Amino acid sequence: MNTADEARRLLIVEDDEAFARTLRRSFERRGYLVSSAASLEAVTALLPTARPTHAVVDLKLGGESGLTVVRHLHEQDPDLLIVVLTGFASIATAVEAIKLGACNYLVKPANTDDIEAAFGGESLPEPAETPVTARATSIKTLEMERIHEVLAETGFNISETARRLGMHRRTLARKLAKRWVP
Repeated sequence: MNTADEARRLLIVEDDEAFARTLRRSFERRGYLVSSAASLEAVTALLPTARPTHAVVDLKLGGESGLTVVRHLHEQDPDLLIVVLTGFASIATAVEAIKLGACNYLVKPANTDDIEAAFGGESLPEPAETPVTARATSIKTLEMERIHEVLAETGFNISETARRLGMHRRTLARKLAKRWVP
């Protein structure tokens, strides 16, 4: 093993085993030493031995938020390059991820090239190349953005978020469990 390989240690935090396995193989082919975890607890156990230089964190990890993992990773190593991947993109969660220490935020499906470019600080796609659409934001999108914003404000406390939004906790949990696509 050469020192270049040692300099690129990747931690994949993803609860979808098939996707994590695919990412792992792809990054290993690019010379990264890869570790993976599916929860904050597993990440905490791995950190002392894995000592990652890069991390890919899924926003939704089973019953917990990937943003808590981002916060924990950044507290452990402020120089760690963290990219958040999500199928549930919203402006509120993107801003919160960056505030907590992520260097970039990508919407799934993202490939290895996209993630590696995001580690370098590149935005994908370039803002000048992004077409501006005349399509209005849907009510569902606005609702999910507001929910994610309040979730971040309450430290991801479901009960407090539901109270602030004036909805039943179970209703909020059902909305968050749905596969939301903008």
